[in-house]
Amino acid sequence: MLDRAQLGATLVVFVMVKTRHHSADWLNAFRRHVRTIPNVVDFFRIGGEYDYMLKIVARDMADYDLCYKRLSEGVELETVTSFFAMEAIEEQRPIPLRPIG
Repeated sequence: MLDRAQLGATLVVFVMVKTRHHSADWLNAFRRHVRTIPNVVDFFRIGGEYDYMLKIVARDMADYDLCYKRLSEGVELETVTSFFAMEAIEEQRPIPLRPIG
């Protein structure tokens, strides 16, 4: 497992996205766009107040700002909200080989 700190990627940002578009074509375009941003390490479609959640790792705020600009310029988004992690309590925990639950 790679150590983010040793790679200089110490800033972790959870980005919540709302959109007015819910077609398969729009999602495919959004998916292709997100894949062009190497700092995005996880990407989920979610339920609730937001439609999508991205986990971004960056060197610093300036590096994240470049990711944010790239994300928001690629496709039409209604809202982009960022949450900055202050500390990783548990990160990349292994998934148990036994049934969960």
